[in-house]
Amino acid sequence: MSNEILPETASRRRFIGMAAATVAAGSLSRFAFADTSITDIAQPKGGDKTAIRALRIHVPEAQLADLKRRVKATRWPERETVTDASQGVQLVTMQSLARYWTTTYDWRKVETRLNALPQFVTEIDGLDIHFIHVRSKQANAMPIIITHGWPGSIIEQMKIIDPLTNPTAHGGSAADAFDVVIRRCRATDSRASRRRPAGIRAALHARGWR
Repeated sequence: MSNEILPETASRRRFIGMAAATVAAGSLSRFAFADTSITDIAQPKGGDKTAIRALRIHVPEAQLADLKRRVKATRWPERETVTDASQGVQLVTMQSLARYWTTTYDWRKVETRLNALPQFVTEIDGLDIHFIHVRSKQANAMPIIITHGWPGSIIEQMKIIDPLTNPTAHGGSAADAFDVVIRRCRATDSRASRRRPAGIRAALHARGWR
């Protein structure tokens, strides 16, 4: 959204807050954040799983190699009978996407970017909840919780962290600052997935953020 179409009387803080909430409520990522094996989770003191624990992500190389193998082994259908997308996503587009994932995409770079951010896990309603929590350096920063859409991931929200937490570096003022929490909308491991196969519904999201 360009600044030219914003009312001059609208405050930047109000706009950023509304924009972030809109992204949280309805954004759909082109690529879903795959279920990963997450390691290096700090052990809770006294066995309290609801304690907030530090977390780092590391997907075993064997899993990445297996994913590439399965993508390469895709059995493609015949191409569509039309020259446009009226019959769905075109075969050439899907093949190009598969080629990108197997030859160009670098998960380790994404993993490094994620691990450069403060990440945590806690248990809410019997599920492990993985989230990013970045505090602003501004003393009076307003807290904001951002939830991505589905399909989607916390990765697509990473680009808004610095503008929200460090607005003075992006043409804003200290009064525009937020403390940002971005929660991943899937269980962090297969144990939680088995306990709640259908995932977290809207009501559970709302209750978890109370």
